[in-house]
Amino acid sequence: MFTLKTNPDFLNFCSKYILHEKISVTGTNGKTTTAGLIAQILEANNKEVIHNAQGANMLTGIANVFATNVVPSKRYDNCVLESDEAYLSKLYDYMKLDYLVVTNLFRDQLDRYGELDTTAKKIQSAIDKNKDLVLLLNADDPLVANLGHDNKKLYYGFENIEFAETHTISHAPAEMFNCICGKPLEYSKRFYAQQGHYYCSCGYKRPKCNYQGNAKIYNDYIEISVLHNDEETHYTFDSIGLYNAYNALAAISMALEIGYKQEEIQNALNTYKAMFGRAEKTEFNGHKTIIQLIKNPAGASEVLKTVDLSSKILIAINDNFADGRDVSWLWDAEFELLKDTEKTIVTSGIRANDMALRLKYAGVPSEKIKVVPDLFEAVEEVSSSEDKTEKVTIMPSYTALLQIKNYKRG
Repeated sequence: MFTLKTNPDFLNFCSKYILHEKISVTGTNGKTTTAGLIAQILEANNKEVIHNAQGANMLTGIANVFATNVVPSKRYDNCVLESDEAYLSKLYDYMKLDYLVVTNLFRDQLDRYGELDTTAKKIQSAIDKNKDLVLLLNADDPLVANLGHDNKKLYYGFENIEFAETHTISHAPAEMFNCICGKPLEYSKRFYAQQGHYYCSCGYKRPKCNYQGNAKIYNDYIEISVLHNDEETHYTFDSIGLYNAYNALAAISMALEIGYKQEEIQNALNTYKAMFGRAEKTEFNGHKTIIQLIKNPAGASEVLKTVDLSSKILIAINDNFADGRDVSWLWDAEFELLKDTEKTIVTSGIRANDMALRLKYAGVPSEKIKVVPDLFEAVEEVSSSEDKTEKVTIMPSYTALLQIKNYKRG
């Protein structure tokens, strides 16, 4: 943090070169994709944007992005900053932003963040530092919707979600969440985890959405309509999974809020390329490959619902600091969804054996589990077939994802 230690006013100084909206994005899952989509919409409409696109979302990384990209002789239209939940309050100590988008709150890295109420309190402490901050909150997540006290709050969420093609159904019991009064929340619609239309006998309920979405999810793209101020607009997004429908809705809502039109947003979505490891479509050794970061039970379970069971599968789990030392979350994610895999599943990384054990208890036949601790060797294992029509699915934890990035560069 050398820049801020030598010049604590550095970020505030840099912000004076940004002429229009300064946007921050936080949450457990989806913040990299949501921030990337917002930045893409701005850049596709010829805006100069400062964006920590590589996912350096702690204070040091954000300061370095400004130190590297801000030229005093230039002016910039916007900044879009993805922020780690635990570092958001520190960011707001150094810089005043205009908007905060909060995607969701799930159990994640309990050894680092603690329980969910601790994470929510950290975000709330950041919000309390800026009464002018406008919040764009996921109404479908009761933990997110309850954030903010004196700030202006806008909500996005889905009225309905439809799967147009066959999709994997979860059989895991839904986790119970309590209302602010202490009673268990009830749901009229539940989309995944705690996300849905909730209410309580005390009168608390899901807030009305300023940006109300409807989604139709196909196997390889998503259709979304958004109702705002009695006007409905329609969008197509080339991505997969319910979680990416939420990411797209958050970004579209933010763009509409700051004045962009449907065609300007859609044109940007048409050219969007997934951030590395976030439902990224690529190739390894001539095989079509999809890379999907997994790091907590809720996110991993949604990723697992999208896995092509005819593909070769690699799961790479590390327990470095950035991954979280506690890998007990593997037992809460729905790896049972892989039990009917057609091919061998390779496990790799520091916790390759833990992952293999989890698959065994998930019902994957032992003969279809192979441990290859060295990650580069594991990538070769799943992508070395001469049959180039075979697809590959890679699900790494965060630091394993960075290793795979180095493999690609090599």
